[in-house]
Amino acid sequence: MGFFEIFKKRKAADTEASRREYLNRAGRITDGTIIDSEETDSGEVVFYVYSVHGADYESSEILCAEKLLSPLKYAPGAKVGVRYDPKHHGNSMLV
Repeated sequence: MGFFEIFKKRKAADTEASRREYLNRAGRITDGTIIDSEETDSGEVVFYVYSVHGADYESSEILCAEKLLSPLKYAPGAKVGVRYDPKHHGNSMLV
């Protein structure tokens, strides 16, 4: 790993943390549905859909350790809460 690679990874992690912090602070909540899940090298990934003002959005999220404790809550077909950015509806995360 090169010297600059360290900063790229740190910046990406900081960007994700700030995105999630913004959504927690200013995001709106709607209902969503888990449509699929798969195991990857990064962990368990769930794919979900939600609607905002009649438009459908699809996204995915790698489940954190806390969410992995409730596997049935994130099984395909399960209803979930989705927090989305009111200005950019495609920016979302699971509640």
